[in-house]
Amino acid sequence: MSVKKFSHERYRFHRSLLKPQYWMTWAGLGVFFLVTLLPLSLIDRFGGWIGSVAASKNKKRFNIAKTNLSLCFPDKEESEIEQMVQEHFKAQFRSVLHYFILWWRPVSYVRKKIHMEGFDEIERYQQQGKKIIVLLTHNVGLEFAGAALSMEHKTVGPYKTMRNPVIDWMVANGRLRFGKNHENKLFTREDGLRPLIREVRAGSILGYFADEDLGDKSPVFAPFYGVPKATIPVLGRLAKSCDAVVLPCVSCYQAKEKRYLIKLLPKIEDMPGDNDEMDSVNMNNAIQRAVDHCPVQYFWTLRFFQTRPEGESSVYD
Repeated sequence: MSVKKFSHERYRFHRSLLKPQYWMTWAGLGVFFLVTLLPLSLIDRFGGWIGSVAASKNKKRFNIAKTNLSLCFPDKEESEIEQMVQEHFKAQFRSVLHYFILWWRPVSYVRKKIHMEGFDEIERYQQQGKKIIVLLTHNVGLEFAGAALSMEHKTVGPYKTMRNPVIDWMVANGRLRFGKNHENKLFTREDGLRPLIREVRAGSILGYFADEDLGDKSPVFAPFYGVPKATIPVLGRLAKSCDAVVLPCVSCYQAKEKRYLIKLLPKIEDMPGDNDEMDSVNMNNAIQRAVDHCPVQYFWTLRFFQTRPEGESSVYD
């Protein structure tokens, strides 16, 4: 079986994106472009206001976030949990507006909005002949984490294709624009893991997500904040196949400084370990350490605990 090769042609602009059926999408993007020209303080206020409205209107996602936070922080009062949910919605919608800044404003401007720490670890391990996998989490700053890596290093990562071709073109090119000499690459889930492994072995840094609950594709249960969570047992296998160290990544928005902190934490010890269960426990512990830097900025509206061990009922009923 041949290994899928990356081509920038997949994400080039095509005239078909200008069809009438996409005109409303382009109009909406035009509005967001104008928003990016506002002072960041106003953008933050606007995003926070939208988040407050969304929290009051979207009860389904509000309750999912409340359930997740209640499970992970059982010592907190209900009022504290609800306040965390409110702050999460504000952070999430602020970040949506920030993404348009990330994708459209000049790279020189974006660089000023990112503060990087711990990136010297990459060079240190590369000098030892090791490959690098950066463990990303579904935080509001995840796109800025990817940009920070791409600004400094040759990178590769998985990409989920968007349903709307215009949005797909915008997001993909927004992620690819920071790579030096167009060296960073994206592969879809349909491409499989082999292209990612090939690129990492060739020296690219892999930005990898592994904190979603993918149902039947997640056979290992490992604790996350003490709660059994269906976990994808792939990270350890990737690290072993690529002879790579795994560096967890923190991605938090610092409202006072008006910037994103992108920080690489010390490598995950014993990764890869002796088995999938050990790797899953170590990975979830690392994700938890990263989340603890800015808990309300984690994507608590996702159903992280949807799949339950046999005999357990759904936590979201």
